[in-house]
Amino acid sequence: MSASALTFRQRSRKIFALREASIVVVAILLFVYFASVNGNFLTTPNLETLSQFIAPPAIIACGEVFLLICGEIDLSVGQVFALAPFVMAFSVHAGLGIGVGIVLAIVVSALVGLINGAITVLLKVPSFVTTLGTLFLINGFTLTISRGYPINTPGGQTIANIFGAAGYNEFLWALLIVAIMHMVLRHRRWGLHTIAVGGNLTGATEAGINAARIKIGNFMLTSMLGGITGILEAFRIGSTDPLAGGTNIMFLAVASGVIGGTSLAGGSGTIIGGLIGATVLGVLQDGFTLQGINAFTFDMIIGGAILIAMIANIHVGRLNRGGRS
Repeated sequence: MSASALTFRQRSRKIFALREASIVVVAILLFVYFASVNGNFLTTPNLETLSQFIAPPAIIACGEVFLLICGEIDLSVGQVFALAPFVMAFSVHAGLGIGVGIVLAIVVSALVGLINGAITVLLKVPSFVTTLGTLFLINGFTLTISRGYPINTPGGQTIANIFGAAGYNEFLWALLIVAIMHMVLRHRRWGLHTIAVGGNLTGATEAGINAARIKIGNFMLTSMLGGITGILEAFRIGSTDPLAGGTNIMFLAVASGVIGGTSLAGGSGTIIGGLIGATVLGVLQDGFTLQGINAFTFDMIIGGAILIAMIANIHVGRLNRGGRS
């Protein structure tokens, strides 16, 4: 075998050894398929719509990936998504200004994460149960303060454009957040400690890592990202709906992370994979919408696609490990 062929094989093996490799292939195939069967798929208006499908779950997936890596999950983040814009709007209506309103909304979101983390870590309640409870609490609270009615998003058009109403701005915010979270996970102590806590809690604790602080911090991070996403969506749409987000956006975020290669057992995960997973789901949503797929069958198709992507991801991983389970 020639040196160039050997080098090509080595490079190819390195590429497919990446956790995100299989789902990248799935994303490309889906993109090519929908572009070939529908001429509207690659038009500028539809690409903007596609970016709006991808951005919200991609941002929230960053937080869920951190939590999943350290062995936890947050089911309430979709309700924080709905609550944060109301906190911002009520703050502005109280005369505090749009900047203060945004900060207060993020602070309230972080407080929800702190409560989730404290109950889970300090009181030893499983995070599934903790966040399921706060899911209903926050949903009821949001409906109560809003009386079940949507309100207009405060602020002028310039601010709205900056925070996601113009073109691809919301997607650019998502890319920025993904880049920051990827750097934190791979190149900063917080991310390395998160991986250590999820991979071997006892060993991490014996090494001097404060596992409680890491887990509570990641709960706060996830809630903050949920609040930020809700604010971006409120500016993009122009109104704040108490029924926005909910379990749908939460499950899309979790699915994005898992499809992208994050282990539900904890200890490993990737932010870039979460973005790619969100892209796969976004392409499916947008493509099937263009194809006029019946709403009753849409979730079935999405669920099947998630299963296929996960099976491909698992088997490619086994091949990369030489066939070992």
